[in-house]
Amino acid sequence: MFYLFIFFPFYSKHYFNYNTDGYEGDTAEDRKSQDGSETMPFIDESPTMSPHLCARGQDGEAVSPTPPEGLLLRGGIEKGLEMKKLVLSGFLASEGIYINQLEALLLPMKPLKATATTSKPVLTMEQIDTIFFMIQDIFEIHKEFYDALSPNIQQWDEKVTVGHLFQKLASQLGVYKAFVDNYKVAVETAEKCGQANNQFQKISEVSSSTPYPLLYKPIDRVTRSTLVLHDLLKHTPKDHPDFPLLQDALRISQNFLSSINEEIDPRRTAVTTPKGEVRQLVKDGFLVEVSEGTRKLRHVFLFTDLLLCAKMKKTAVGRHQQYECKWYIPLADLSFQTLDDSDSLPHVQTLPEHEIEEMKIKISSIKSEIQKEKKAQKAQSRNVDRLRKKMNEQESCLLLHSPTIPFRIHNKHGKSFLFLLSSDYERSEWRESIQKLQKKDLQACVLSSVELQVLTGSCFKLRTVHNIPVTSNKDDDESSGLYGFLHVIVHKATGFKESANLYCTLEVDSFGYFVSKAKTRVFRDTTEPQWNEEFEIELEGSQCLRILCYEKCYDKSKLNKDDNEIVDKIMGKGQVQLDPQTVQSKNWHMDVIEMNGIKVEFSMKFTSRDLKTPAADPHVHSVLVFVSSHFRVAEKEPVNKMSLHNLATVFGPTLLRPSESESSKAHITLASDIWSHDVMAQVQVLLYYLQHPPISFAELKKNTLYFSTDV
Repeated sequence: MFYLFIFFPFYSKHYFNYNTDGYEGDTAEDRKSQDGSETMPFIDESPTMSPHLCARGQDGEAVSPTPPEGLLLRGGIEKGLEMKKLVLSGFLASEGIYINQLEALLLPMKPLKATATTSKPVLTMEQIDTIFFMIQDIFEIHKEFYDALSPNIQQWDEKVTVGHLFQKLASQLGVYKAFVDNYKVAVETAEKCGQANNQFQKISEVSSSTPYPLLYKPIDRVTRSTLVLHDLLKHTPKDHPDFPLLQDALRISQNFLSSINEEIDPRRTAVTTPKGEVRQLVKDGFLVEVSEGTRKLRHVFLFTDLLLCAKMKKTAVGRHQQYECKWYIPLADLSFQTLDDSDSLPHVQTLPEHEIEEMKIKISSIKSEIQKEKKAQKAQSRNVDRLRKKMNEQESCLLLHSPTIPFRIHNKHGKSFLFLLSSDYERSEWRESIQKLQKKDLQACVLSSVELQVLTGSCFKLRTVHNIPVTSNKDDDESSGLYGFLHVIVHKATGFKESANLYCTLEVDSFGYFVSKAKTRVFRDTTEPQWNEEFEIELEGSQCLRILCYEKCYDKSKLNKDDNEIVDKIMGKGQVQLDPQTVQSKNWHMDVIEMNGIKVEFSMKFTSRDLKTPAADPHVHSVLVFVSSHFRVAEKEPVNKMSLHNLATVFGPTLLRPSESESSKAHITLASDIWSHDVMAQVQVLLYYLQHPPISFAELKKNTLYFSTDV
């Protein structure tokens, strides 16, 4: 069947003998795996010599290109020039055969397309496009290459250059990449059509009896080109204009073949840099980029020589997910913008603080619904899935709009880029990882379109962070973290060599990402700050506590250009896991975090939400502030007759009522409990609040978190 010749196996060079018109390789049956599917053996990526190129004699038999005797007596340069011509002549001959075979392969496509628009089509247009995917493009690329190379060989002398032709051919390997990505679907489509359609079966049988049964399959052709490039470089002086172009074409081709092998087995990765070193992934993660004033969630990949920013492409159901490169910067050209050489932050799309808090409340509410649904006797997975999807949408929106800490990077040959992070700890880790790599002797690089496509394609296999950091992406058997209140006392820090103005900040992972929760006061001019400050930090699925130690900056020239810029120097940072068995003890647990020779002593204990004062959440401050935004109806009292006293009467008992467990107590002895059951008192409390200027979310946050002033 002709479709067996369309789709290629990946051969190692020891599987077959090279000649002009084909490979004596294993058969299609030999390439079947145990499950009956087509297999893809690895390509030998390091060939040492090209195929035994040959021309055809008058009888059509292959003739080996034995050099004439006089050639052996000529000088080294002339000999190299003749050998180069010989290699190119043999390759051109095989290229012509390959083009004829591709053209023959395209012949049945035209009548198949003609019948597709009739009442009795052999195949649908979609099936035809799938089976013959990219064959026409590959044909046109090689026809153009052949037409350009042929006159150069006919007019051969020492001034002729061909490197640019091979470089252009290598730069178009993206077409082959698309062909490879379509391989599995194309094979399955062709097999199904052959089994279900007798007309297609007959066409296939006729096509398989054409004079070209041993078709040069596309990836085999890339392998042959790579082998030829090795020989051309061997016979090209290093000072010849062709040498760097052929070298670049070889590097691109080898990287392409490596990427194909990597897709077969992701453990095999050998993408090389211009210096010939292996390009490895060092770090990756999801960051929020500000692009044209809009927040975009990106997946950022730090390689040994460049930083690449990508987004996940939308793909059809059943297709492999792929990344699209938005931009990249060679580390040799990357710098971090400071406040002195950058403008103030561009206008960034931000949500009001109360909307952020509203999202958190919705997420918590949905989590409770999911737990109730799971505990229900007639729990339906459909309802749980619906709630999970709803929670994922809210968490993704929160992840996108919460970060406010700017992280600016600059390409010295181009534009600047801005990320927003929620954690200064994370920003510091990205900066340190990049600076560590920049200490090496890096060489600036410009990736060809094919190299960029290959590198971006490898990101999906190489990535270490697979999902955006939201709790809805976690499996049920994964730890859900702690929900409640973590009490932390930051005692002191030691290990500073010089006196400085020092303070600490505390971060925890909340709703799947890290945020700063507390900050100590600044201890001035000391090597042993003793804060002894206690903080109560609300946990939302938290698993880790981070502590960062800073030196306060009082240089007026480095003052903040925006409220979220942190210009203070990080002296050290560290983190501890929040082990439920350790922190849930009623007693304080003392611990020490060591960071760059600095030791920070602290104590902590955890109180679960169930153990807090009953019924304290329904009427925290944040809920009251949110609801009070609707109390503006009192401004229209002459029209709607809704006074502040009426509002307090309606909403007071609702907002300030005690919990059901408290109401069911037989004996109420405390004065506070007696007051909480007095409806009139509840009305008076809310009325007092409504008669005073409203509290903003920003002020509420400032008062509830422990952000202290200097001492």
